Amino acid sequence: MVTAVLCVLALAGCGSRVTGTAKALQITDVEHTLVTSYFTALNEAGTQGVTQQRELLADTQHPDFREGDCELPDGTIRVQPTMSTLRLDPDWTPPGQDEHPRGVVVVVAVTLTVVQDGIEIGSQIGSQHLVLLNGKTYGFAPCAT
Repeated sequence: MVTAVLCVLALAGCGSRVTGTAKALQITDVEHTLVTSYFTALNEAGTQGVTQQRELLADTQHPDFREGDCELPDGTIRVQPTMSTLRLDPDWTPPGQDEHPRGVVVVVAVTLTVVQDGIEIGSQIGSQHLVLLNGKTYGFAPCAT
């Protein structure tokens, strides 16, 4: 009888289920604020001039992907994110790379406008990936195509 009780207890331990509901990872207010602050700083730097914006882009380039700098278009960029589209993108890797960047990858729809001498010369709608790492938002500088 003792053996039977031990067997039942052993089987119960192996087959027990964890109660609760699985929840998908979600964007919190912290991530939302980090992303919003990134775009605010980027656009403010653009109003200060080309040099200031390029310095900010260099400072916020993901630390693992800094050697891949590219030439920015002449002028500055203004980026308007659609924050309601902000979501996690854990499987994303930068184009041409095999490894996932360190940190939490998020993606958001943006309207990117190139401004030269105060005149909008082009606008494009797309997705922008950012990485949240150690309380800071990092990006991947846009390249002229």
